[in-house]
Amino acid sequence: GHTTGPSLNNDKLYKFAYSTEVYVDRVKASLQKSAGYRISSGVDVNLLWRNPDNDDDQLVKITMKDVQVENVNERPADKNIFNGKSTEKIIGKEYLEILQRPIMVELVRGKIKTFYSYQNEPGFTQNIKRGLASLFQLQLHSGSSREVDISGKCDTTYHVRQDQVTKIKDLDSCEIERKRFTSHNRILDVSTKATSATVYVLEDSFIKSIKAEENFVFALNYRRKTGAKIVSKQRLELKSVQAGTGLIAAKQVAGVIKTLDPNYVAIPLEAEPVKSECKKCPSLSEHWKNIREQMHPDKLSKPDAAKSFLSFIQNIRKATKEEILKIIKSENKELLPQVVDAVTSAQTPESLEAVLEFLDFKDASTFILQERFLYACGFASHPSETLLKSLTEKFKGDVASQEIRETLVIVMGALIRKLCDRDGCKLPAVVEAKRLILNRLEKANKDDNVQMYLLALKNALLPEAIPVLLKYAESGEGPISSLAATALQRYDPSFLTKEVKETMNRIYHQTRKIHEKTVRTTAAAIILNSNPSYMEVKNILLSIGELPMEMNKYMLSMIQDILRFEMPSSKIVRQVLKDMRAHNYDRFSKMGSSSAYTGYITRGPDVSSTYSLDILYSGSGILRRSNMNIRVFDRSTDLHAIQVVLEAQGLESIIAATPDEGEENLDSFAGMSAILFGFQLRPVTFFQGYGDLMSKMLSATGDPMNVVKGLVLLTDFLQEIQLQSGPTASAEFMGGLAIDISGGMEFSLWYRESKTNVKNRVAIFVAGNTEVDSFFVKTGMETTLETETALDFISTVQFSQYPFLVCMQMDRVDSPFRTHMTKYESLPSGRRYTARAAKAATLAGNEYPLHQENSNMCKKVFGAKSDSAGSWF
Repeated sequence: GHTTGPSLNNDKLYKFAYSTEVYVDRVKASLQKSAGYRISSGVDVNLLWRNPDNDDDQLVKITMKDVQVENVNERPADKNIFNGKSTEKIIGKEYLEILQRPIMVELVRGKIKTFYSYQNEPGFTQNIKRGLASLFQLQLHSGSSREVDISGKCDTTYHVRQDQVTKIKDLDSCEIERKRFTSHNRILDVSTKATSATVYVLEDSFIKSIKAEENFVFALNYRRKTGAKIVSKQRLELKSVQAGTGLIAAKQVAGVIKTLDPNYVAIPLEAEPVKSECKKCPSLSEHWKNIREQMHPDKLSKPDAAKSFLSFIQNIRKATKEEILKIIKSENKELLPQVVDAVTSAQTPESLEAVLEFLDFKDASTFILQERFLYACGFASHPSETLLKSLTEKFKGDVASQEIRETLVIVMGALIRKLCDRDGCKLPAVVEAKRLILNRLEKANKDDNVQMYLLALKNALLPEAIPVLLKYAESGEGPISSLAATALQRYDPSFLTKEVKETMNRIYHQTRKIHEKTVRTTAAAIILNSNPSYMEVKNILLSIGELPMEMNKYMLSMIQDILRFEMPSSKIVRQVLKDMRAHNYDRFSKMGSSSAYTGYITRGPDVSSTYSLDILYSGSGILRRSNMNIRVFDRSTDLHAIQVVLEAQGLESIIAATPDEGEENLDSFAGMSAILFGFQLRPVTFFQGYGDLMSKMLSATGDPMNVVKGLVLLTDFLQEIQLQSGPTASAEFMGGLAIDISGGMEFSLWYRESKTNVKNRVAIFVAGNTEVDSFFVKTGMETTLETETALDFISTVQFSQYPFLVCMQMDRVDSPFRTHMTKYESLPSGRRYTARAAKAATLAGNEYPLHQENSNMCKKVFGAKSDSAGSWF
């Protein structure tokens, strides 16, 4: 009868030649230069049994013979790791015997119903056999189904044309247990693409040849050149058909197996996980001894610090809780914060238990370590529900330091957002943390408490928190309403309902009450950034001219920036301006020093980045708010890389000036708030209250205050892959950032001048390792990139006259940029082949252009004053 699967002839022995190859290289490279290896062998196939009641149910025996291991590309003898070694030596005598032990496969209508082998064979030999057996699975009619083979259960499509069958396997659909994690933000992550195709040529209703190819491609989203590919090929060709042994007569397949060899058992066709042990790897404490010098606080803005941080995390991920605690408990206080950064970033159950056992939140003396732990949690690349649960427990318990208590809840907000982004909003720990923050905010009576819960919401960005934020934005006092408004500003415009826009319009136009300039300008920015209507834009433009002096200038500058930088709302703004042309000259020629400006830092094929700087002054020339942002974006996502906001209020009395209308009773205050990689940190206060201000001014050294310092794991990608030919592969990309941001404000009454300074020092190290591991041979590619830079933003204000002079400078120093690539093939004995390539370049420093007006002012400021290096007071 006609079969729907391939059919073997009785009493025949089919002799095939088999080879499987793997290649690892850069994405665009040709395979001739790749690292890799080939395993080749003969394969004997014969029919043992056919079901008497169903022709299409066959038991087939498959045997590998004369196995060879060799280079995939020609190498001279001194570069050939297999040179002079027999297969027995490479694989090991015992393993080779096991590999050449036959397997049996029951094929029903071309699909593998059962795979028989010895039970406790080593995983790697078993997987090579599974890879060979899976090739024999095919159907002879076109169509799609989910089928199980070595890759797990996958969507598979067959295209049949006469004697040729093409099998396409959708690797993204495969259900198989393998380790995998990705980074939280797409820009910092790695894109992957995987394909698998097998072409069969049939002859005489059985297989004449098979060619299979599987491709895996990985690319870093922010620099696609940093990537890798793995190619795995299998070929099976019929060499001859000889006379074979007769069939075994039996009713059932089980009987046949028992007669042949009772050691054979049915085992899953899906591959089993295999990990080769590392024999010469250093222990965690040995590794730490080798790198600890690089992690010294003085070296924290160097690429080597980031590099050591990454290798330390990799080793912590393999370590036990005891090994981790041993290092934490024995380290000195200079290096301990960096150890805490790494242990927390490792994000394994063991590392979390170790750090929580070590940190005592009831003890305020370890404040720095508690803060570093919490910040590392906030930056976590793939946080677990357990982490959020642990922090919620700590928050409900005793916390000695109020600042740590605040940081705890702010970080809980960030974790809620990350877990929700991964469809974890319904997890019990997330539900509980959300409820806790919203309930406590409702009951909070002190401003400090309100503030910390609002900051938590600014990180969590919950749609259900919008009504609460609106309430505080419109009816809260100064700093609180300002914070609620900036939290709303972080939401995607698609969440900003009609109600949000109505409230923002009321705040900006002060319909219900007088609001501070900082809140009004934020409200205007929200309106203009969320698809504003013609009337909304018109009302904002009409208000310019009626506003307090510096706010006029600021709003005008914001509108000009929208037009110049072609922001989404620029179309409608142009339209309104055209219709208003008659009465806008006077309105748009306002004096003042406030400004807003946006420009590009880089425009690249993969990602681009922009900086924006806006500054709002009070009428007397004292800074109210300066806001510097750096955003990175690609075609579909954006990342808020850095925001540094300096805020000040109530400082007029220092220079005996009159406060602006509605700001007469503001308490003296100055502080700084930062967002780093989408995570709002706890704000830092420079001074609070007039007394505090005077004592700090008189002792001011002009030393900047540290805002954030430490090591951050930015890119964290790991994917373990089961190749259909048998070996296991993995791709791991990690990117570490060593960062040091500080900021300060200085006043000189002598020169009637104030200076604010924000210094950003960063170093980045990215390492990718793509490897194929066949237990007896490994091949792979390591690729690294490193760079360091410093970005300084200084604004100098002279308020001896009006309009006062403001000069803003944004400078970046020369930045070295280095990449390395190493391809390798290695044997457990230590014999190794490597090929390396490296490139280095320098990105020239740059003074970023701000608007023309600013350049003119800088000439005046620095021309007016030949020497201001003397003492500040």
